Amino acid sequence: MDVLVTGASGQLGRELARSVPPGVAVRFLDRSALDLAAGDLEQRVLALAPQLILNAAAYTAVDRAESERELAFAVNGAAPGALARAASRLGARLVHVSTDFVFDGAASRPYTETHPTSPLGVYGASKQEGERQLRAALPEALILRTAWVYSALGANFVKTMLRLMGSRDRLSVVADQVGTPTWAQGLAAAVWELGLGTHTGLTLHWTDLGVASWYDFAVAIQEEALARGLLDRAVPVEPIRTEDYPTPACRPAYSVLDKTTTLALLAAPRQHWRSALRGMLDHLKEQG
Repeated sequence: MDVLVTGASGQLGRELARSVPPGVAVRFLDRSALDLAAGDLEQRVLALAPQLILNAAAYTAVDRAESERELAFAVNGAAPGALARAASRLGARLVHVSTDFVFDGAASRPYTETHPTSPLGVYGASKQEGERQLRAALPEALILRTAWVYSALGANFVKTMLRLMGSRDRLSVVADQVGTPTWAQGLAAAVWELGLGTHTGLTLHWTDLGVASWYDFAVAIQEEALARGLLDRAVPVEPIRTEDYPTPACRPAYSVLDKTTTLALLAAPRQHWRSALRGMLDHLKEQG
């Protein structure tokens, strides 16, 4: 199996690199090697002729997307369509990673795969467009939506909290946005299983298990980091409302994804988000 992975330098891309299954030949390409915003993306992929494409690349700067709409739509919207057209011509499989931000957050129960999408901002709208273009060009493609991804190998909420907790006397964290933190390691396992499996034409959801607010997540990060010696002191963490921390982009207040279908289809390891957090922090400690 000849595999092409986009977004090689991102959190998911690097976890995919750490977990390559036996017997798989992989080319990991970052933006410098394969720019998803380039106009010749389809031709570049055709020249590489992979049998499987794992699209782990994305424009993820949620707030900056509000002022960089064209770039966000090029990477998140047009690029999946180009990848899908190339895969169609090659007869290749394609797994595309999408986001909880395609939903508006107005629900009160976990979003199923068939729930109507209604993004609040440019980032979510660009990811919605990517899903649309991909499905139009390659109905057999697989879309895997996820949320709140973090890893020891990139910039993310966990590492930001550790840095701030080590340098500030107190923190304020939004408590009325609810979702599910997701360790990129488990997400990578799900992506590999989907890519090397036989399922086609599905839109699925994958996160770790359980539910948390950003405030809950921050409190857990501090507790678990203190227990591992990654922090040497506790600082007060105060819950605040979204309106107390204005940002350029609106975010869904509730973006828990229903994983019932995915959990029935995949054997990839699944765990509660707090257990996953412990695993990631253990990994971070090992890295020094």
